Amino acid sequence: MIDSEKIQKAVKLFLEAIGEDGSRNGLCDTPGRVARMCEELFSGMERRGEEPLGKVFSVEKPGLVIEKDIQFYSLCEHHLLPFFGTVSIAYMYNDKVTGLSKLARTVEICARRLQIQENMTSQIADAVMKALCPRGVMVVVQAEHMCMSMRGVKNASAKTVTMCAQGCFENDLELQRHVLNSLGL
Repeated sequence: MIDSEKIQKAVKLFLEAIGEDGSRNGLCDTPGRVARMCEELFSGMERRGEEPLGKVFSVEKPGLVIEKDIQFYSLCEHHLLPFFGTVSIAYMYNDKVTGLSKLARTVEICARRLQIQENMTSQIADAVMKALCPRGVMVVVQAEHMCMSMRGVKNASAKTVTMCAQGCFENDLELQRHVLNSLGL
């Protein structure tokens, strides 16, 4: 659970530590704003990624679904700076599929945590496998990391791409290539 009071105290100390006057007009409400922001940005910490995937629909024949370019925003656990980009999910279904918006909701839950991109990629794949029991799933995440763009090496054009392949995708390089080509990678 988010402890709003502790966050507000910490923000006041932080402002003081960087030499700011926390009582000045522009900053006096900042600790409360940051606490409310934390409730939103970390709302996925107490939730399971497979929660939205419970609603399924029967289909007549097995096939492939690719949902691409689902936008996300997350925070890096190393620097507490944002990383953001897109997630693409491909899964080989048997006799059931989920609503397309449910995949985006799963991404949202998994993104709203302190973490690294590699773990988020796996969490999304795990959620799809657990909830839908498909023949396989492949998740590709492309992101810009502010810890690379605005500090350190200051390389704003760098993108990080991670991929997790499970089930029938894991060892089938042709199937992986098909999905990557569909995504323009």
